[in-house]
Amino acid sequence: MILINTGNGKGKTTAALGVAMRELGNGKRVAMVQFIKGPWKSGEDFFAKRFNIPQTTFKLVKTGRGFVGILGDTLPREEHRKAAQDGLALAAKLIGSKKYDLVILDEIHNAIQLKLLSIRDVHKVIKEAPKEINIIMTGRDAVKHFVALADVVTDMGEVKHIYNEGVKAEKGMDF
Repeated sequence: MILINTGNGKGKTTAALGVAMRELGNGKRVAMVQFIKGPWKSGEDFFAKRFNIPQTTFKLVKTGRGFVGILGDTLPREEHRKAAQDGLALAAKLIGSKKYDLVILDEIHNAIQLKLLSIRDVHKVIKEAPKEINIIMTGRDAVKHFVALADVVTDMGEVKHIYNEGVKAEKGMDF
């Protein structure tokens, strides 16, 4: 099954992690590749360590180099592109290994919109996935191509957001 969490609202990654928790609770194995997040630690990094969850059960890999072109980003775009492409190659390997029941491609839609990854390359990875592997794709602005391909699409719309009032992201609640 292919699921998409998209939209401008909060909670796309959090919803994917909720599904991951259900999978883990049912004895399944989960891998997550984060395509934009990378240089900083977040709650999901600490979760597996705190509860002694082995990487063979929950594997989290941050391949991103951080926000692209915003919030003080000074990295060359090519470095972001290479990181995203390395992440996609890793995702293909994780999916193809059949070692994980669920593979989360976190913020992959952002990587596509930023032209760090091509629709064609991502499509190839998704289409070659064994049918028994569930895939969750997260990120704003999912392209119509993947929306049509997916089995479940959730658009998380923003109704109101405290960040618009200048409040910064909160550890635990947001990362």
